[in-house]
Amino acid sequence: MSAQNAIPTNGVALLDFSASWCGPCRALSPVIDELSQAYDGRARVQKIDIDQHKDLALKMGIQSVPTVIVFKDGEEHKRLIGMSSKTDLQKALDGALS
Repeated sequence: MSAQNAIPTNGVALLDFSASWCGPCRALSPVIDELSQAYDGRARVQKIDIDQHKDLALKMGIQSVPTVIVFKDGEEHKRLIGMSSKTDLQKALDGALS
């Protein structure tokens, strides 16, 4: 996966950069799944394993996981580093959608 494939040039996307060995990432995973369903048709929600996509993580400047980045029309709108609440993630998505 390349950055061009992961980041849509139009619309809103939430990319969850995580790793299977990361406890907070595993704790956040069900929240990301819920957001994927709740925002279906309005925003793309995708998990990206940094161990499988090292080039993309490096290009995006991921230094710790979990890191969630919300994009709007191909541009970074909001970056949340560490464990984030569902409310904070919803606010980031809603802000990008407005």
